[in-house]
Amino acid sequence: MDIQRSSDFVLTSLFIVCGAAAVAACASSEFTRRTVFSIIMPGKSEDASIAQFIAITGASDTEAKRFLKKYKRVDAAIDAFYNDPSPASSSSLSNSTSRAPSTAEITNLFNEYKDQEDTENDNITVDGTIKFCEDLAVDPEDVVLLALAFELKSLRMGIWTKQGWVEGWKNLRCDNLNSMRQALPVLRNKLGSDPDYFTKVYNHAFDFARNDGQRSLAVETAKGLWSLLLPHGLEGGAISHTLTSDTNGDVDMDSVGLAGGNGWTEERTATWFQFLDDKGLKGISRDTWQMVILGLTVTSNLPPQKFLEFVRTVDSRYSNYDPEGAWPSTIDDFVEREKAKLT
Repeated sequence: MDIQRSSDFVLTSLFIVCGAAAVAACASSEFTRRTVFSIIMPGKSEDASIAQFIAITGASDTEAKRFLKKYKRVDAAIDAFYNDPSPASSSSLSNSTSRAPSTAEITNLFNEYKDQEDTENDNITVDGTIKFCEDLAVDPEDVVLLALAFELKSLRMGIWTKQGWVEGWKNLRCDNLNSMRQALPVLRNKLGSDPDYFTKVYNHAFDFARNDGQRSLAVETAKGLWSLLLPHGLEGGAISHTLTSDTNGDVDMDSVGLAGGNGWTEERTATWFQFLDDKGLKGISRDTWQMVILGLTVTSNLPPQKFLEFVRTVDSRYSNYDPEGAWPSTIDDFVEREKAKLT
């Protein structure tokens, strides 16, 4: 990564490890970003590099040596630790600590963020959520919070129950802010790269974002969630285009090459949004939400459940879309309109 990006990363890491005061002290003194960068990553001995890696990431000595051996430079090793799902996920969550996570510490954090004025419910609400995001240095609109909502069994936006909070963080083996910060990049990578996990988070998001008493999801809310989830899944491969096959297991060549194209793209997401606006829909049903993902693989023998499969399997010319399949009428209408544009 370049000097500007690296120094930004180091300042962020300083904030996480040392607090705002340390960053403010550097910013108000004669130190420049490049000076801070050189202090944290001076290129000294192997022991110094290991110490720097551990100070910023909170990783074990063994992890630090493994990443530094593979990536050579401290900055590259730290970047890989937070962004490479293979080594990070295998160690950062399940082995981040040799001891079991403390229920008492997790509960103490919950009590710090919970709504003190709501005496009837023992929940963290919107204000506590904002404060928690600030302490984690994560944007409240970051897609990783949808994964976290799934892990902590949050049933509504901005609402975290004590039971879900404690059980969720124990399962993630986190009982302090530092370990929680380390968990976020791992969850973000898993969400982008693991198809099964992406589907679980995607389906949970429908109920998570739905208003109480409403059976459908408001269109604008659905579009907001799709805008977060679809690009992330496409980029990481969790909902990358898959080829359909016939009953003998042979690839359907109509979904390949010029005939089929490469499947779902961000441009198609924009087309889908325009279709919803033109149609004047007010809400998205559960069937439509789930089957939008189904739509990218569509064959008539697929279970009527996932919009994700629509995204994963239907080719760019909709040639493998089965209109006789058990699709919601909204998706049928969308495909009919888009196919008409191609003729």
